[in-house]
Amino acid sequence: MQSKSYKPPSIAIRQQAEAKLKKQAQVGRNKGASSEESAKKMLHELQVHQIELEMQNEELQQARIVERKSAQRYTALFEFAPIGYFALDMSGTISQVNLRGASLLGIERINLAGKNFLNYIADQHQEVFKTFLVATFEDEGIQTCEILVQLDTRTLWLSVEAKFGDFGTDCLIALIDITPMKEHQTQLEHIAHFDLLTNLPNRVLLSDRLSQAMLHCSRNKQSLAVVFLDLDGFKAVNDTYGHDLGDELLIALSVSMKKALREGDSLARIGGDEFVAVLTDLNTVEDCEPVLERFLLASSEPVTIDNVVLNVSASIGVTLYPQDNVDADQLMRHADQAMYVAKESGKNRYHLFDTVQDDAVKVRRESLEGIRSALDNHQFVLYYQPKVNMRTGKVIGAEALIRWQHPERGLLNPIEFLPVIENNPMMIELGEWVIDSALTQMSQWQAMCLNLPISTSVNIAAVQLQQPDFAQRLTTLLAAHPDIEPRYLELEVLETSALEDVNHVSATMHACMVLGVNFALDDFGTGYSSLTYLRRLPAKIIKIDQTFVRDMLHDADDLAIVEGVIALAKSFKREVIAEGVETIEHGTELLQLGCDLAQGYGIARPMPASDIPAWINDWKPVASWQR
Repeated sequence: MQSKSYKPPSIAIRQQAEAKLKKQAQVGRNKGASSEESAKKMLHELQVHQIELEMQNEELQQARIVERKSAQRYTALFEFAPIGYFALDMSGTISQVNLRGASLLGIERINLAGKNFLNYIADQHQEVFKTFLVATFEDEGIQTCEILVQLDTRTLWLSVEAKFGDFGTDCLIALIDITPMKEHQTQLEHIAHFDLLTNLPNRVLLSDRLSQAMLHCSRNKQSLAVVFLDLDGFKAVNDTYGHDLGDELLIALSVSMKKALREGDSLARIGGDEFVAVLTDLNTVEDCEPVLERFLLASSEPVTIDNVVLNVSASIGVTLYPQDNVDADQLMRHADQAMYVAKESGKNRYHLFDTVQDDAVKVRRESLEGIRSALDNHQFVLYYQPKVNMRTGKVIGAEALIRWQHPERGLLNPIEFLPVIENNPMMIELGEWVIDSALTQMSQWQAMCLNLPISTSVNIAAVQLQQPDFAQRLTTLLAAHPDIEPRYLELEVLETSALEDVNHVSATMHACMVLGVNFALDDFGTGYSSLTYLRRLPAKIIKIDQTFVRDMLHDADDLAIVEGVIALAKSFKREVIAEGVETIEHGTELLQLGCDLAQGYGIARPMPASDIPAWINDWKPVASWQR
């Protein structure tokens, strides 16, 4: 309200000017200066001032009109804005609200004045909004947050911005309804974590739950089971009745299997007809067996859909943590591997993952990788063990024996790596390398023009000998060394491998002998061969297994076997050579039995090829052997 003494600026200024002029006129009269020119001048000045005052008054009136219209516009913007506005004090009490704000809450504006905005906020967001208000009044910058508002008929999410400093003692908050966005976000999160068909958790959510369950087990010193379930016969359902009916079957089975769970367990569909369950809080392996039995029952019960009765079953693989102490992804893979064992064992059953067997598989895989690397990096070498005629003292040849010059473990004997690749294609590759390397060494010895045992024998693995193109590949290897006569190459064949397919082995041996190569039947006596087999295998030499030779001095049975092999060889007109001659007494006994040829530690240990010439020059046969 204005006071009674208030006067507009234009009137006040004009009154001041008139008073000034009157005063000047009075002064002039007092001085006697009453001329007409002076009066006219004062009158002109008075008129000019009056015009200026009228112009200022008009400008002031226009400014007031603009100000009034601007205030009206801002009021309209506040009232009809699509954003809800509330004026709040620090406690949250509402002093003013626009139409949109009242509409958001679904409450008449008259009923909002004086109410506390906190009354409409969900309990879990009360503290958030209180902190938000305090920050708004302490900082004149713009504050933001998201809150959940709970009303009688609906729940909505609001995005809130607040500003303090330009609105008296209140702050102004702006509200935007983001409920549709939040609902869409929730839908996207559901799609990202749940299977759309069965509404079970998917692989992403399963992985998170499994990781959390593993942490829980570690803290509580308990176990959990990862169960991998694959339906048997589901593909036939899809192929016969179509995918729509197959989907209905998956939905029905997922409901049944979920009922088989205990409280706290999880079931997820990770794709197709594959499901994974996580069973927690187990103390023993037996604790999970009732659930597994319920799974088998739930998946095998007939399901009727559109008057079609469907029957499937399940193969289940199980692994236990921390007994199987690996990460979450590995647990899934191990349960998957166990499931395949159950499927191969007849289906409709479960199989527990064998950690010991898996460790053996890992060791084998690492060994295969190491051997592959050794081949690629030329870490294999050949050692040679001389073979002699004990009676005459003549060196008749040498046996090539493979060794692995391991970069960390040193020189390794064949027993430490050959069994790993016994039925692996690498055995064929390694066997051909041995033949080629032996032929190369024979060429070097021959080029030295020394009296050396260029006749060299190599061992042939069963998997290599049984290759249908063995003879052709041997032909290629021999052709690469034309300076070596094939008769100086001797192939030693294990008796046990020859008996696996005597017809094929016999045919292969004959094909190689046409090339000029000789054969020896190695480890004879260990394969329980019949005379018929011996007659059909065209081996020129029979090698007595070293286990019989080594123990024959104190084991009558071994001595009898050695005597029998020597007699058998003579009957079939074959040469016989004894392995395992470790002492002079071994050699003496063999000579008395009629076996002149021998090799073993008592004669010479296997040695690098470079040591063979010096050994030949220095070696002297035992005098008693020659007598």
